[in-house]
Amino acid sequence: MEADDVLIVGGGHNGLVAAACLAGAGLRVRVLERRPLLGGACVTEELWPGYRVSRAAYVAGLLRPVVIRELELARFGLELLPRKPSSFTPLPDGRSLLLGPDRRESCREIARFSARDAERYPRYEALLGGMAEAVEALLDVTPPRLPVPRARDLLPLYRAARRALGLGRELPRALALLLGPARPVLEAFFESEPLRSTLATDALIGAFAGPATPGTGYVLFHHVMGQTGGSRGVWAYVRGGMGALSEAIAASARSRGARIETGVEVRRIRVEAGEARGVVLADGRELPARVVVSSADPRRTFLGLVPAGELPDDFVAEIRALDFRSPCLKINLALDRCPAFPSRPGPVPGPHHRGTIHLGAAELDALDASFAAALAGDLPERPMVELTLPSVLDPGLAPRGHHVASLFVQHVPWEPREGSWDALRDRFADHVLALVDEVAPGFSESVVHREVLAPPDLEQIFGLSGGNIFHGAMTPDRLLSLRPVPGFSDYRTPLRGLYLCGAGTHPGGGVMGACGRNAAREILRDLRGRTRGRRGNAAPGADRPGAG
Repeated sequence: MEADDVLIVGGGHNGLVAAACLAGAGLRVRVLERRPLLGGACVTEELWPGYRVSRAAYVAGLLRPVVIRELELARFGLELLPRKPSSFTPLPDGRSLLLGPDRRESCREIARFSARDAERYPRYEALLGGMAEAVEALLDVTPPRLPVPRARDLLPLYRAARRALGLGRELPRALALLLGPARPVLEAFFESEPLRSTLATDALIGAFAGPATPGTGYVLFHHVMGQTGGSRGVWAYVRGGMGALSEAIAASARSRGARIETGVEVRRIRVEAGEARGVVLADGRELPARVVVSSADPRRTFLGLVPAGELPDDFVAEIRALDFRSPCLKINLALDRCPAFPSRPGPVPGPHHRGTIHLGAAELDALDASFAAALAGDLPERPMVELTLPSVLDPGLAPRGHHVASLFVQHVPWEPREGSWDALRDRFADHVLALVDEVAPGFSESVVHREVLAPPDLEQIFGLSGGNIFHGAMTPDRLLSLRPVPGFSDYRTPLRGLYLCGAGTHPGGGVMGACGRNAAREILRDLRGRTRGRRGNAAPGADRPGAG
């Protein structure tokens, strides 16, 4: 059997991006996906007849513009539906807060709670926007080598530093937010709720943390970097659901010659003499390859797919120490009508139905209490809830007059202290729906079908260790040159010929595509080096001192 140049384990969106980039360079590329459909956590599934659901990932905005452009995703069917306004926070007392890209309108909304906050809001947006621009300079490049950067690292570092210095007097505050907790910065800027808690959700989504937890500031920046059509802060739904995005990437990869197979489970990576030589499938077949690329998370890759004893003990210890705790529970719903919110009377659906609807914990203290409950192994009384209704902008997702909804809920423990998820799953879902009823009476009665995915379900279905949507915590000690572990941030691994390309690598989680594109660039660099007779991928890296 002729060996492929590249075998990619997992057909998540990053694996598909890597496949498209490598196939476009003329390599023989094959993608192997365990599930019957592509996309990993970025999928659309018809869970009930006529209802098409973004089963895991549910909104787009972080997908890198360079990926959209280079892979010609619009030509292959990708259509993004901008969400304006961006967020809606209804309160049980009848008040509400609507925020969006129109700064003047947002300030008018904020002024209903605090004139001082409305005055300060543009400054806050400028701070986040300026720091996001600085961080963005590093997203589409391999992290700099430490302690001594390579020559090719210097230009991105210079661009990031120059943009950060452009913040002037706000730079210290930006750094405090980037490296520390979100809460003190939000409290320094604003005095009113629900503004503070609404903004804090961007710092918490997917993170096992509360607003007072160090490191939540970067997660906030990470989500602020979202944009659609060049407009910062504007996120989007994907027409056809999130799986349509994965299918567009797959179509681009196929057009370049990549082979993509579904329903094929990789049991282990075949290693000989410290080098990845291919994979062994669950059915016993062996597929040889010059290079193996895993889009699975670091734990699943190194502690599951790589045979025991093939990796250095200290490296294995570092992988075991990674934090894969997940705070997330996902509820997918089919509705027989669009919910009505008394705090925003008028036509249904209206503008406030388009973006993310924030429910449950509507104060910073409540968000911290929600996290404290999960940390203790309990289910919170008022968890953080994000409700989205993509069928408002994409009616083809549901039968006429009906809707699909997503409830992304945190904070929940992996293993409840009292009871099991089998016993608590539906009871907790009922509690979450009752929270929606507080601000949208009758919501529970509109539910035709529902699916409740606790952290263990996210792991079992989508292969996410711990149910962690970021492939590991995105704390300051696990970013940039430290992701996933120090010394291996350039997508290479201790095994020659084995690479990572998933969200466990720089720049991290979210539907970005940057991990796959960056990894492909390093793979091509190594393969070209081999062609010229130099050693390619090796621990700790082909271009590091002493690598050859």
